Amino acid sequence: MIEDAERILRETCGDRVRRDFLLAPLTTFRIGGPASLFLEPGSMEDLEAVSKAHIQTGVPVVVLGKGSNVLVSDAGIEALVLRLGRGFRWSARDGRRLSAGAAMPLGAFANVALQHALTGLEFGVAIPASVGGAVRMNAGAHNGNMAGIVESAECFLIETGEVVRVPAVEAGFVYRDSALPGIVISTVVGLAEGDRADIRATMDEAREWRRNTQPLAEPNCGSVFRNPPDDHAARLIQEAGGKELSLGAVAVSQKHANFITAGEGAKASDVLSLIRTVQALVQERYGIALQREVHLLGDFGDE
Repeated sequence: MIEDAERILRETCGDRVRRDFLLAPLTTFRIGGPASLFLEPGSMEDLEAVSKAHIQTGVPVVVLGKGSNVLVSDAGIEALVLRLGRGFRWSARDGRRLSAGAAMPLGAFANVALQHALTGLEFGVAIPASVGGAVRMNAGAHNGNMAGIVESAECFLIETGEVVRVPAVEAGFVYRDSALPGIVISTVVGLAEGDRADIRATMDEAREWRRNTQPLAEPNCGSVFRNPPDDHAARLIQEAGGKELSLGAVAVSQKHANFITAGEGAKASDVLSLIRTVQALVQERYGIALQREVHLLGDFGDE
C-alpha cells in the first residue's frame, strides 16, 4: 500500500514525496516518530495526486497544520501525512470579509485583520494554529472562536477529488470541533470595522496573557483537556494536586495545569500515561471525566 501510494504520488510530485519522514520537528511537542509517507502539497494538482493515491491504494491520509494539539506516537504514523505548503498560504480582502488559505498561520491572519482595521479576529493572534486547523477544530480563546466569524470553508474531498464550499451553518461547529469534510483548504470570515489602536491593544493583551500564564518556552501541545461545562480543566487539575505529577521527561506544567511539557528525551507513551493519570486523579476527586483535546496520531495500543 505505502509503496504503491508513493509511486502514484511521485508521478506528480517527484522527489517532494518523502519516506520515513520524522514528524517531531513539525509538532509543538517536538516528540514522536516518522510518517511512512510525507508530502507538502503546494497546489490543487498535488492534492489531486493525493486523492488518486488514496482511492487506488487505500492509504490513510493525515493532515498536520502547525502541529499543535497533536501527539504523535513514538512508532510514528503508518499513513500519508500532509502539511499544506505555500500555495495554500495567502489572504485577500473584500470589504469586511477576509479570505485565507488553510496554511496561513492564524496569528498572521489576525495581523491582516489589524492592518485593515477589522475587528473580530483578535482572539487568534497567539493561538499556534494554521487557519485550516483552527477552522477544523473551532479554535478559540479570550471569549472568541472561529465559529463566531467563519462564513464558509472550502474543503477538498480526498475520496472523490472534489472541492466543496461549506457554509458555516452546515459546518457543524461545536466546542473545539466541527463536522467539516475532507481537508480544509481555505476559509472566509466576516468581521466588523473597528479602531486600529483598540484592535492592537486587545491583541497585545492576548499575547501578554499567554506569556504570563502558559509555558511557551517549553515544548507542549497547548491545552491537553477540554474544559468541562461551566468549569476549567486547569482548576480541577491544580486543586486535585495535579501539578505535582510527572513521568520521565514529561510533567504537568507549573505555569498552567492544563498543559503538559516535554523535556529532552520525552516519549509520547509517557505523555499518554501522564494524561491517563491526570484523568484518574480528577475522576477520583471530583467525579468528572476530563476529555482529551489533544489528538493522538499513530498507534497507541488500545487508544
